[in-house]
Amino acid sequence: MKEHHDKKILVLGVIGADVHAVGNKILYHAFTDAGFQVENLGVMVSQEEFIAAAIETDADAIVISSLYGQGELDCVGMREKCDEAGLTGIPLLVGGNIVVGKQDFNEVEKRFKAMGFDRAFPPNTAPETTIEALHELLDDK
Repeated sequence: MKEHHDKKILVLGVIGADVHAVGNKILYHAFTDAGFQVENLGVMVSQEEFIAAAIETDADAIVISSLYGQGELDCVGMREKCDEAGLTGIPLLVGGNIVVGKQDFNEVEKRFKAMGFDRAFPPNTAPETTIEALHELLDDK
């Protein structure tokens, strides 16, 4: 049962063995300034931790960043785990250096969408772009 809250709640974190904290802090401030309530899990967050935090906070979306290139491996199975945990349909967004090496981002995005992610963003995406996507995904809910 969704309780009614004024602010949309985001769970934010850097997945896997990644220790890049700067982008995470920038996103945290950008999302907070944009009026979201942000549960920031910081760095080196597992899928299970994202899901537990989303359940605990009754989150509206999960925003995952990854900068060390292993994001694709770290994100495999995330949608299925969300569904199993009762978070069916929760918007999943991912961004950063989410794959190893230089790859065509259209292909990368297709792979993440095939894994059940609603949005995937390339490196150096402006926070505003992610905020816009969040509004698109959440404003009708």
